[in-house]
Amino acid sequence: MSRTVITFGTFDVFHVGHLRVIERAAALGDRLVVGVSADALNLRKKGREPVFSQDERLEIVAALKPVSAVFVEESLEQKRDYILEHGADVLVMGDDWEGRFDEFRDVCEVVYLTRTPAISTTALIEKISSTG
Repeated sequence: MSRTVITFGTFDVFHVGHLRVIERAAALGDRLVVGVSADALNLRKKGREPVFSQDERLEIVAALKPVSAVFVEESLEQKRDYILEHGADVLVMGDDWEGRFDEFRDVCEVVYLTRTPAISTTALIEKISSTG
């Protein structure tokens, strides 16, 4: 029986930390579905527009070998709907969200992965901005 894994993220200024979480999430099942945050959701969450547009970020993530399907995540409040809609057996999130999604254990396994140390999109954007 195949296992579907679902994960979510902005995936802006794509870096090796993003790749590692996708590879590790994919290793937990047979099929990986990725929700890419809508531009409007990113603005609400992080207070800034992504560097790359929603369409560009969807295209980048969809091109990765471990990814079976991508969709736009419009709202954090719809996580349960997305899990059910995509028939996910496992929800994977970064450990910076530890405990925040335990409520979904009634519909799927919830796994929090350790983030790649010292790599963050925000830090990269700040570094790039400061070298100009």
